[in-house]
Amino acid sequence: MQPNKLANAGPLGLMGFGMTTILLNIHNAGFFPLTTTIISMGIFYGGIAQIIAGILEFKRGNTFGVTAFISYGFFWISLVGIWLIPAIGHVEATNSTLVGIYLALWGIFTLFMFIGTLRANRGIQVVFGTLTVLFFLLAVGNIAGNKDILTFAGYVGIICGASAIYLAMAEVLHEQYGRSILPMGEPKTEDKAH
Repeated sequence: MQPNKLANAGPLGLMGFGMTTILLNIHNAGFFPLTTTIISMGIFYGGIAQIIAGILEFKRGNTFGVTAFISYGFFWISLVGIWLIPAIGHVEATNSTLVGIYLALWGIFTLFMFIGTLRANRGIQVVFGTLTVLFFLLAVGNIAGNKDILTFAGYVGIICGASAIYLAMAEVLHEQYGRSILPMGEPKTEDKAH
């Protein structure tokens, strides 16, 4: 009898992250206003689905996956809180400088997570590399009050989100077919051995 194989929760977390990131960044790029579509995705798919994926990665013993998915899941929920809690009352809205600092802290965290991807496939490196750039652009844009930087960040965010969606689908198809259908840029064999 074979032991039960745990499913790969990575694609779920990547899709939650990728789709929500694209929606927010088409707003940042100036295409749409901030609406309930983005806020709902931030709570439910970017937030809760990533947290679930992180818990499932815990069961698989994947420290990187746990840290990434649970952290970014709560990033989305906290970001929605920053937007919505002042509307409830009794709490002052956050100024753009403090939002910039918040985003810079996420940028620092993401930079270290990016370093953790350097022995993984190129697909995950692209996701975390573009996410690092995105957070720092958003931080600088908010602190400086520079709309052009924030708009540019939106385009970087669209690329970041699309790369996460691509990687999620590459992983799903790989598991379904037992071989690589969409290339993920696997590391060299000697990289994996160390």
